[in-house]
Amino acid sequence: MTAPPRPLAQRTQDTRRRLDEDVDAWVATADRAGTPYLVPLSFLWDGETLLISTAAGNPTARNLRADGRVRLTIGPTRDVVLIEGSAVVVAGIPAGITDGITDGITDEVADAFATKTGFDPREQRNHPYFRIRPVLIQAWREANEIAGRDLMVDGEWLT
Repeated sequence: MTAPPRPLAQRTQDTRRRLDEDVDAWVATADRAGTPYLVPLSFLWDGETLLISTAAGNPTARNLRADGRVRLTIGPTRDVVLIEGSAVVVAGIPAGITDGITDGITDEVADAFATKTGFDPREQRNHPYFRIRPVLIQAWREANEIAGRDLMVDGEWLT
């Protein structure tokens, strides 16, 4: 039997917990021609943005530098959090790549990323960080939670 739908406040609380505790997300981007690219990446949530890192030469990094649009999902299909946002390069920049750099990250944040994810991009060659600012967050478990799935719209939490 399907559980009754969670109220907005409970969904938001559950989603914030997932953002704090989950480690991995499916990250979707597309190139200028619209060719999709989907990869699993680890992330760190700071309460407002997600931090990811990936090799500078792969399609995800190229797409994020070119356009910044990104969609991520966290969790299984029957307890999914879907995030749409925009990404900017923030640190760990390979030589010659400077477009779209807005700020850096502190060693404290880089250490927190490495601790949470088990991966330290600083130890890799050409692995920039990207900061993703969500503009839409949705969450649902079953079909009865499709209505009311919006938790954040235009970058603002609804609760």
